[in-house]
Amino acid sequence: MSNLPTINSVFFEADEDTEASEIIPLFNNSVEDDAKIGKSVDELPILPVRNMVMFPGVIVPVTVTRQKAIKLIKKVNKGNKLVGVVTLSNNATEDPQFEDLYKVGTIVTILKMISLPDGNTTIIIQGKKRFEVEEYLKNDPYITAKVKVLEDKFPARPNKEVKALMDSLRQSALKILKLNPEIPREAQVAIDNIDSNVFLIQFLASNVNAEIKDKQTLLEQNDLLECASSLLGLMNKDIQFLEIKRDIHSKVHTDLDKEQRNYYLRQQIKVLQEELGMESTDQEVDNLRLRGEVKPWSETIAKHFHKELNKVLRLNPQSAEFPLQMNYVEFLLDLPWNEYTKDNFDLERAKKILNADHFGLEKVKERIVEYLAVLKLKADMKAPILLLYGPPGVGKTSLGKSIAKSLGRKYVRMALGGVHDEAEMRGHRKTYIGAMAGKIIQGMKKAGSSNPVFVLDEIDKLGGSHRGDPASALLEILDPEQNHAFTDNYLEVEYDLSKVLFIATANSLDTIHPALLDRMEILEVNGYTVEEKVEIAKKYLVPKQRKEHGLETGDFSITQDGLVKLVDDYTRESGVRSLDRQIAKLMRKIAVKKATATPYTKSIKAKEVVNLLGAELYERETYDNLDIAGIVTGLAWTSVGGVILSIESNLTRGKGKITLSGQLGDVMKESASAAFTCLKSKADELGIDYRLFDQYDLHVHLPAGATPKDGPSAGITMFTSFASVYTQRKVRENLAMTGEITLTGKVLPVGGIKEKILAAKRVGVTDIIMCYKNEKDVLEIEAEYIKGLTIHYVRQVDEVIKIALLPEKVKQELKFTLTEEKT
Repeated sequence: MSNLPTINSVFFEADEDTEASEIIPLFNNSVEDDAKIGKSVDELPILPVRNMVMFPGVIVPVTVTRQKAIKLIKKVNKGNKLVGVVTLSNNATEDPQFEDLYKVGTIVTILKMISLPDGNTTIIIQGKKRFEVEEYLKNDPYITAKVKVLEDKFPARPNKEVKALMDSLRQSALKILKLNPEIPREAQVAIDNIDSNVFLIQFLASNVNAEIKDKQTLLEQNDLLECASSLLGLMNKDIQFLEIKRDIHSKVHTDLDKEQRNYYLRQQIKVLQEELGMESTDQEVDNLRLRGEVKPWSETIAKHFHKELNKVLRLNPQSAEFPLQMNYVEFLLDLPWNEYTKDNFDLERAKKILNADHFGLEKVKERIVEYLAVLKLKADMKAPILLLYGPPGVGKTSLGKSIAKSLGRKYVRMALGGVHDEAEMRGHRKTYIGAMAGKIIQGMKKAGSSNPVFVLDEIDKLGGSHRGDPASALLEILDPEQNHAFTDNYLEVEYDLSKVLFIATANSLDTIHPALLDRMEILEVNGYTVEEKVEIAKKYLVPKQRKEHGLETGDFSITQDGLVKLVDDYTRESGVRSLDRQIAKLMRKIAVKKATATPYTKSIKAKEVVNLLGAELYERETYDNLDIAGIVTGLAWTSVGGVILSIESNLTRGKGKITLSGQLGDVMKESASAAFTCLKSKADELGIDYRLFDQYDLHVHLPAGATPKDGPSAGITMFTSFASVYTQRKVRENLAMTGEITLTGKVLPVGGIKEKILAAKRVGVTDIIMCYKNEKDVLEIEAEYIKGLTIHYVRQVDEVIKIALLPEKVKQELKFTLTEEKT
């Protein structure tokens, strides 16, 4: 009923003396006249109208603009004042033709005609009867048609169903009036004063908010009950539409009220903050701007900062973006931009600090002193990327703290073990929820200076996943030629990392990205000897654990032989981490005795170590100097340092089958295969009967069988073992060896030389055979470590045999029984 207010307002304005109560008599008193009209009308002039459907009994104003229609109105108004109103089915046409008109229309009476100054004419018309066009007669000067008057079918005595239908129409109309505040309240008075059910249907049908084709359908229905049912459906649709419109309006109005309320409250908070001396948002932004003015950053960074700070002023403090933007701006301010700590260039002081904090590690200490010396001469030197590589527990991580202390720099440590997300290094985009800077930039913020010592711990244990490869993200960070312009995803601007002294630690080089490894200077941190471990325990571990367990100096001490016992029988490592735990275990035993006032021995010797800690955890490595052919001692490197490796070979009657046991890895199996092939090629030189290879089975075993073993280092050891068992020659006493072998008998260099030499000394080995190319590794080892050892450098396995095998046979010589081969 959207057009209801317009029609009613015009109706009431047509005659200002006419009241709403007079409308109904106008319709009721015209019933008799309508009957006369129905009998007299046969041919009728037609007035086409657009965007409206005329119903009987309804009074509406119509403005006529076309000249043909104006001529029609003027002529009819002078005559009987009757005209047929038909709705256009095609609104686009300017000159209506017969086919553009619906067939059913309404006969109307012109109540009043008003000529307007612009040449148009407005008429007030009242519907009388419906008609159907039987035939259009002419189109000039106006349309005329032969028509048939249609009668409305409606019960004379309404039953309960009709009354219920009419009540529903009236209630729906009133509900529409209630939902639509634009309709004047007089419309409700008019509806309340309509007594005729027929006029109520026609009045509501004329004013219902519906499409023209739907209203035309209502007009064409002869049965007014069917028309009323269809009308009720259209009104219900209108009610649903108005309810939705009301809900939307209510929601918008509520949101607007909420915004106004929030604005009012914010203004109150601002006033209260000023009264209490608290900072408002504007003051906070001004303080941030003042902090930015004194930051020693470049013009580019300053411009970026002010741009981001201005964004804060444009944001609502209650919005979700406001704290995120504030956090970003504050993060920019908290970062050290070109803010450096002053380096201490006292080289002697640096040496004293390094020596006091760590025992041994001479190569690393020397490299740090070199860096300090060059930095002293050339202040803007790019910091190197150092990789401390070695077994666990040798002090790689703690060495970084000592380096920072000796340089007078801030210290930051970042654990990389298990990190598998690239964003951990480069940060997240600011648009992500929970975005933050990467750990590198966060570490710089924590350090508070642009030149800290930054330890990247366990770089060999970086992972990778669908989130990216963090090792690849480190390529830019650890490249001295690129890290002066490192860009974090969260920071969005370049940050200079070239003055940062990065120190990475790793237990193995095999799992480090090759490109990443190429960017770092590798410093090998070897394991400690027994003597070094004893000294470390005396100087560092015992005092530290004594303090942590609340013991005084006189409450606990441990003798030299007690420490040696701990190192040899209760630990098996290159470093001192397990030794530290065992000393702590001793301290706890003593702490219990002291706390309970139980008498105890305060000076712990080797015997007391066994009494307190129980049986030895490890058996000492021993050198087996058995008078049996095929047993040779090799040297191997493991994650806990160097160990000796005994290789046993034996021959039994068979068909030349070779058996390998002792949990050998693929590389070691290939070494055994290469050594055996090499031996067969040199059988004549060694005096080995070729029939042995076909008539005897060879079994090679490496104790302990439960320990996995792999690597190429046992190549020449296996060759010597095979040569010994096939020739039954005795192996030289107190001899160990290490080296890779080729099919042609060439000896290749291997790694872990220092650890292997220490392992050999522990078991009393006096002679070691290795590749001549490993001589450079031996020269780097302190003289005390190789004291009492004779090292033989070889190029071919022929030299190995001359040194390792004696001419004499073993006492338990195996007697071979060979048969002639049939040809």
